Amino acid sequence: MDRARSPIDSLSARERQVLQLVVEGKTSIEIAHMIHLAPSSVQTYRSRLMMKLGVSDVPSLVKF
Repeated sequence: MDRARSPIDSLSARERQVLQLVVEGKTSIEIAHMIHLAPSSVQTYRSRLMMKLGVSDVPSLVKF
């Protein structure tokens, strides 16, 4: 029997990295500095994460 895939499995390595930093409570600006991206790029990653994981806000993303 196939094991159901976790939504996490659909994330890229960078998306997982951004997710981990969001869970740790980092702001978009802090994340941007840490991984050398523009804050707007971090916001794009957050939006993509929420869409892929089926959540509508950052607190729900953290709970996920």
